[in-house]
Amino acid sequence: MPKSENTTTQPGDWNADIYHVLKSCDVRHMAYVPDAGHSGTIKMFEADNDVLSVVLTTEEEGIPYLAGASLGGERGVLLMQSSGVGNCINMLSLQVNARFPLLMLITMRGDYAEFNQWQNPMGQATEQALKLMGVMTWRADKAEDVAELVRGAAKMAFDGDHACAVLLGQRLIGEKEWNK
Repeated sequence: MPKSENTTTQPGDWNADIYHVLKSCDVRHMAYVPDAGHSGTIKMFEADNDVLSVVLTTEEEGIPYLAGASLGGERGVLLMQSSGVGNCINMLSLQVNARFPLLMLITMRGDYAEFNQWQNPMGQATEQALKLMGVMTWRADKAEDVAELVRGAAKMAFDGDHACAVLLGQRLIGEKEWNK
């Protein structure tokens, strides 16, 4: 079945806001590890014939993938959960040394009403770890902030060859519940 661009947006639909902002920035690659928080955005990109969606086995694979996309003159985004940031720390040295645009959108775990104690350590360390590796970060906890923050981070990444991350807070993505 051919893919077609999804252009429907509901008020407060921050996943659609992300999709539309990134499309307006000519993003052609979306690399991701499956994540419920990003599922709406992932579905929109997977339905878009103009975007190559790549499922990763681990988050750090996305960094060299986006470096290659940049070398080919194309823009991309890496979607992951905060627990995956720990997997990326060493690979972020590639961006530090090669200076290519790196835009990451990170859904947070372990920062608000978290039921899974194993998410808390990395969730609490995510922003600091990124900053220690030279990544500029912004945090969205409200749907109305998402588009503006993603647009600004994309501009800084793509126009300045910076590493930028927008952290999508757990209050935004919704409290996770344990399904027994």
